[in-house]
Amino acid sequence: MNKEYSILRMKNPIVAKPATWLSSPARGGFEAAPAAEGLEVRPGGMLVQKRSSDSNQNYNPVPNIKVKVKYGSVYHEILIASQSNFGEMKKMLAGLTGLHTQDQKLIYKEKERDSKAFLDNCGVKNGSKIVLIEDELSKERRILESRKNSKMDKASKEIAAIKFEVDKLAKQVARIEMEINGGKKVVETVLLSLIELLMTQLINLDAIAADGDVKLQRRMQVKRVQKYIEVVDMLKIKNSGMAKIPLQQQRNNQMFTGKIPQNFQKQQEQRKQGNLSAGAFVVTTKWETF
Repeated sequence: MNKEYSILRMKNPIVAKPATWLSSPARGGFEAAPAAEGLEVRPGGMLVQKRSSDSNQNYNPVPNIKVKVKYGSVYHEILIASQSNFGEMKKMLAGLTGLHTQDQKLIYKEKERDSKAFLDNCGVKNGSKIVLIEDELSKERRILESRKNSKMDKASKEIAAIKFEVDKLAKQVARIEMEINGGKKVVETVLLSLIELLMTQLINLDAIAADGDVKLQRRMQVKRVQKYIEVVDMLKIKNSGMAKIPLQQQRNNQMFTGKIPQNFQKQQEQRKQGNLSAGAFVVTTKWETF
């Protein structure tokens, strides 16, 4: 029986499939996994795509082409990838010609090419000729835009400088407001000088020409300065009222309380002592001539 089984086993040998061992942290060891086509196991047990030594053989590098570009009476030869676009060519020509990329027009086969168009799609090949001309309208628009941006930057810096000065004046307003509300009298010239400084900053803001966000910044600072001027005006009225109250009280005391002023009392005492008697005066007719 055993001989027959061994003979049958030899006739039909069992071919085992190669097993791939994968790490299993949960079980604390390795477990066998069936091998998949195109996969391999790294030494750490990670199953990754199988690498082939022939994988880089199908890689074809993008060829470079040499193109002649005419600008005026000068020809420029540039080496560029065939799958590049005309925008990349403009960047290369900007360094050779000094023209801004926005001021360039590239003409190929009597047709202006867009910066996003690719060279190979437009039929540009090795040895092709392209004409470069300067776009005057685009140059003027770019210069005007640059000047406008420069003015806005200058206006923004001027507003920032005024804001810095207003911040310092705001601290003075807060300090004076605290003193007056605390019952302390402030010299009126200080308040007048503060109002004058605030008005100067208001005039400076009005002289700034601005648009867009810069105009909004200027408007915010104008409202801020106007608010501080109103606060100082109210403080000025309150401060002047504080100066009048003690004088009014003193007059009321003299008129209604029956108290005699001290100067008048001294004069009466001196007269009683004979210091201010009639004999103390000398009558003369000798007048001095001038």
